[in-house]
Amino acid sequence: MNMLKKITIILLGITVGCANPTKKYLPAENGLDAGRQFIEASKNGDFNQAEFYLLKDAANSAILKVEENIYREKDKEGRQAMKLSSINIKSVQDVNDSTVKMEYYYSSDTVVHQLWILQKNKTWLVDLTKKN
Repeated sequence: MNMLKKITIILLGITVGCANPTKKYLPAENGLDAGRQFIEASKNGDFNQAEFYLLKDAANSAILKVEENIYREKDKEGRQAMKLSSINIKSVQDVNDSTVKMEYYYSSDTVVHQLWILQKNKTWLVDLTKKN
């Protein structure tokens, strides 16, 4: 009976561990890394990862939610085309020690997007509310 209890506990631990995988994201090393990670996660539909690299406030969360809804409204082919597109970085500008401005576009279109990345509490995060 004691051996059966041990086996049950081990199997239960394995089942719980596999049933709820927790993704660990590495903090960005710099502004470029934070921007690239955010863009890659967004285009792949991984909005949990995108949120990890996002400045935490209500306005940024609302903008990301709108972007997620737009992504989810695409048909399967549209989402797949987005995932397969490459990110083309047009420019990266260090505005100051704690601010980076990135301009990029996807290979699937030529619309240039701007992204502002800020360093807050030694962590690089994307600020979707900042424009020009």
